[in-house]
Amino acid sequence: RWLRPIVVGGVLLDIVAASLLAHALPGASAGISMSLLFNIAAAATLLPLSWGLVLALAASVATAAEYLWKVLEGGDPTRTLAELAMFATSYLALAFISYQVGNRARRNQQLANQRGDEVANLFQINELIIRRMRTGVVVVDADNRITLANEAASILLGDADGNSDSGRLDLASVAPELARRLQRWRNGWAQDEMPLQLNPDQPEVQPRFARLLAGSDLVLVFLDDSSVVSRRAESLTLSAMGRFSASLAHEIRNPLAAINYAVQLLEEGTGFNESDRRLLQIIHQQCQRTNGIVESVLGLARRERANPENVDLAAFVRRFVLEYKQGQTLETDSIEPIINDTSVPAQVDPRHLYQVLTVLVHNALKYGRIGEQPARVRLRVAQHERSAVIDVMDRGPGIPETVAAQLFRPFFTTSEHGTGLGLYIARELCRANQARLDYIPVPAGGSCFRLVLPGPHTLLPH
Repeated sequence: RWLRPIVVGGVLLDIVAASLLAHALPGASAGISMSLLFNIAAAATLLPLSWGLVLALAASVATAAEYLWKVLEGGDPTRTLAELAMFATSYLALAFISYQVGNRARRNQQLANQRGDEVANLFQINELIIRRMRTGVVVVDADNRITLANEAASILLGDADGNSDSGRLDLASVAPELARRLQRWRNGWAQDEMPLQLNPDQPEVQPRFARLLAGSDLVLVFLDDSSVVSRRAESLTLSAMGRFSASLAHEIRNPLAAINYAVQLLEEGTGFNESDRRLLQIIHQQCQRTNGIVESVLGLARRERANPENVDLAAFVRRFVLEYKQGQTLETDSIEPIINDTSVPAQVDPRHLYQVLTVLVHNALKYGRIGEQPARVRLRVAQHERSAVIDVMDRGPGIPETVAAQLFRPFFTTSEHGTGLGLYIARELCRANQARLDYIPVPAGGSCFRLVLPGPHTLLPH
């Protein structure tokens, strides 16, 4: 806004001064009028078209006025009417052309600034994506020095803070085995497919190497978490096992049902001693265990996609506890809800939540007791920021660290009658609902399995 009055005022002063000077120096009037062309052109470049044409018209009027002034004084005019018309036309034409040139230059500058902002944004987006990738990315120069590393790679290399700037560390000093594999790859050897562990506290990784540019000494090192690949392979194995078991379920269940029925008939007989009845009981128990394994594996095969709904966990847990008590014989054991809030909303598939709570409560009643004491299971429901939390707690002996690390692995069990699939299926159901199931050690004794569910408004901005 401050530029327009300065330019307009300056050009008007130039026009007045040029007119007075042309009147005082008749012999130089043509050169003085021509010098105004540069002023008009510069002003039209900086100003809107209307202002540029106004200044050009003002210069034309001033030139004509100076001519009339000379005539009225009775002097001999030094220029002709054709010359005046030429200058007036030149002023207007040059003003229009200069405006077009300036306007195009401004549009090009604006487009260049816009493209520059887009490139800067894309650069920042790419940098953020690389920094946040779960796959570690390291750039190594010809001297085996780390020039760049994203957060995942920094953590894998031993930087607990996950800083992306590794300060050009020597790769051989940070990860000797990785440096050795990189050197072998540079020498033309085939890549070693065996995973390696860069840090004792970090998972094993599978390194991959690629040149940044053709003929460049910079090498990109990708560090893939091999545990992710293992989990995918494990999931595929279980899925294949589930489909295979589904095809054999009918054939497996028929003999199991026949064996169970035969055992029941034998148990009704009177010609068996205690030792024979014990054998019949073992047969009956093993049939039930085999049937449980088939049901669990079939559950993996036919698991449906989650259909999350808005659920009030306070009312849901109260109803679950009531139905569980009605359907199970607890005798001296107890199960109670602990709910302080009147309503705890969450998004979850009610069928999946019911199945997960059934597994957790069943395990708590089975393992959450000390000796012959009755089991006490508590289901605590609470709201935590944007998430809802359900804690399934018992007062048993707790779970050793070595066992806790394998709790959610398929087919892992400490019971001779267990299938080892309950907690695994429960966690998979939680993942299908974008929830989280964790084991929380209790220092005072007992165990706690925490189920963290997304709230109904998790996508709202903070």
